[in-house]
Amino acid sequence: MTFDELLQAVHENQDLVLPSDWSQGRATFGGLTAALMFARMEKLVAEGRAMRSLQVSFVGPVEPGIPASFEAEILREGKAVSQVQGRIVQNGETRLVCLGSFGGDRESAVQVEALPAPEAMPVSDCPGLDYIEGVTPEFIKQIEMRWAFGNLPFSGKGGRELGGWMQFRKAPDRFSDAHIIALVDAWPPALLPYLKQRVRTSSLSWALDIVHPRPVIEPGDWLLYKVSIDQAGAGYGHTQAGIWTAKGELVALSRQTVTVFG
Repeated sequence: MTFDELLQAVHENQDLVLPSDWSQGRATFGGLTAALMFARMEKLVAEGRAMRSLQVSFVGPVEPGIPASFEAEILREGKAVSQVQGRIVQNGETRLVCLGSFGGDRESAVQVEALPAPEAMPVSDCPGLDYIEGVTPEFIKQIEMRWAFGNLPFSGKGGRELGGWMQFRKAPDRFSDAHIIALVDAWPPALLPYLKQRVRTSSLSWALDIVHPRPVIEPGDWLLYKVSIDQAGAGYGHTQAGIWTAKGELVALSRQTVTVFG
């Protein structure tokens, strides 16, 4: 199923069986589960309130091939801001929890331009991260990435930065916030270039802020992603990233805590 087909399915049903071609090891790709949970949460919010911030806790693996329930409720709805909670439940256990803050525009005297986007090689000059059976996650069949920053995972070369260009291999009918959420989480953790052999890693928590008014993103547009490591040790790493359009417009800001099992 394409991303748009899965979005439509979660809009129509609370329960959903996620296909194996979106998997990441034994779990479903975290960006997909977070994006689908967001799509269910967004349906509860009054029109005109964009998603400003999404906090995600990856409690346990959402397994492909098993029915998963996407549950959402409004915690509070104020004059301008709605706070919404979402949970994915599978086999009677909570596997993912989201807290979304949705807010309408306010008049303000504060106006600060975003920092400029980093310089990056054109998409055509960047090597692609292709799907290799048994090596790369299954979801790479769905999302295309072109390497522009940093060293490859498990190269042992280290470095604080990683990233490049990204888009869906099948362009969506329209580009929504849910599409951004899925793309942002596709890149491997920035800690992996420090390792010389394959070990298991997992996102523990994720905070994503989408900038509004959001730049116009058309189906098929490439987005640029760059992540840097703030600190890593004792089996955990803390990273922050930015996402921009090809025109250099800031789209979103991301922070993650990643666990490394090795």
